[in-house]
Amino acid sequence: MPKQCHIQLDKGDCAPYVLLPGDPGRVALVAGLWDEAHMMAENREYVTYTGVYKGMPITCTSTGIGATSTAIAMEELARVGAKTFLRIGTCGTFQDQVKNGDIVIFDSAARYDGASRAYAPLEYPAVAHYDVVKACIQAAESLGIPHHVGTTRTHDGLYARQPKPGGSFNNYWQSDWANHYEDLKRMNIVASENEAAVILVQAKLWGLRAGGMAVSVINVLKPSENEGSYDPQKDFDQSSENIRRMALMGSETLRLLYEMDMKSAS
Repeated sequence: MPKQCHIQLDKGDCAPYVLLPGDPGRVALVAGLWDEAHMMAENREYVTYTGVYKGMPITCTSTGIGATSTAIAMEELARVGAKTFLRIGTCGTFQDQVKNGDIVIFDSAARYDGASRAYAPLEYPAVAHYDVVKACIQAAESLGIPHHVGTTRTHDGLYARQPKPGGSFNNYWQSDWANHYEDLKRMNIVASENEAAVILVQAKLWGLRAGGMAVSVINVLKPSENEGSYDPQKDFDQSSENIRRMALMGSETLRLLYEMDMKSAS
């Protein structure tokens, strides 16, 4: 089998347990927490490190922003041996009890993205594997990290239907969007991000395991700057400590799954 076209990995370059951040710049940060790490490939938005964390083989591959590039990474990683996928990233929230810096564990995703519809109709559920959700909770509790478990909304447009600084809008379809956010809050949607749904759908279709977690960086209903408008540059709380905690929690989650798998195999 030739190298995969986009992620540029061969069989043997990827561990069965894979972390999936969006930002290529975070991959080295994640791998820096491991006992051993080697860069395997760097192409487009896809950067991959493979190594060892507390005795387990582990890989981290960036997906870029959005469900489409994430779906490509999932396809190619599965072809070279990935079996368990854990999305780690940042998110917004609609819920007042979720504070900046808290981690949201995804047990499911509302499919407002386009890419997951290429794989299955909207009636098909985007749900995390039970073992992955359980391991995420165990990792958060053991590390003492504030966390919440629930449904995320995966969508494609970070800026779409958001007010621009100065009060103007960035497209014509705006009038009902504030009500939509309130509806999401009432439906107990905990998070808002761009990738989880397609990861959960693909893994479930293929009989693999997947889940996700993200650091909450903004309450979408309460932007702090620009007279109610939405400006990630000013509003997002992406401190390096929050990202490091998430990377550690992700690595610990996969370690728990690895140990569970080893016990089952023995």
